[in-house]
Amino acid sequence: MEIERKFLIQELPDSLDDYPFHQIEQGYLCTGPVVRIRRQDAEYYLTYKSKGLMVREEYNLPLTEEAYMHLRSKVDGNLIAKKRYLIPLEGGLTLELDVFEGKLAGLLLAEVEFGSEEEAVAFEAPAWLGEDVTYSTEYHNSVLSQKT
Repeated sequence: MEIERKFLIQELPDSLDDYPFHQIEQGYLCTGPVVRIRRQDAEYYLTYKSKGLMVREEYNLPLTEEAYMHLRSKVDGNLIAKKRYLIPLEGGLTLELDVFEGKLAGLLLAEVEFGSEEEAVAFEAPAWLGEDVTYSTEYHNSVLSQKT
């Protein structure tokens, strides 16, 4: 189960380069239901996500590089490239800040994952986070992959 809130970011934090990051490339084989392939650094995954906004079922299965490359040619829509920074927050939470590249360059989104719905609802976002877009499908990566 994935429980997360999502925020638009207007301005990058000053010390962004001080945080660890992952280089991510992902594409969608299907957007309803969501079936995604992802390369995160040197690891490869196939992911299924159910419908939903703040709470969704999510299953990740490992792929080999060969399988990823085979499926990559079958992606529907655009491949998404982004750098994901991992920024620690109070309470042991981690903010995942995505800096999009390529066709989506300029888009900055942050996600925070939670252990329960109650924790997600009670979360008070730091002041530097922008608009809460948790309940907007417009900012799902599967939807972004279909933009021209």
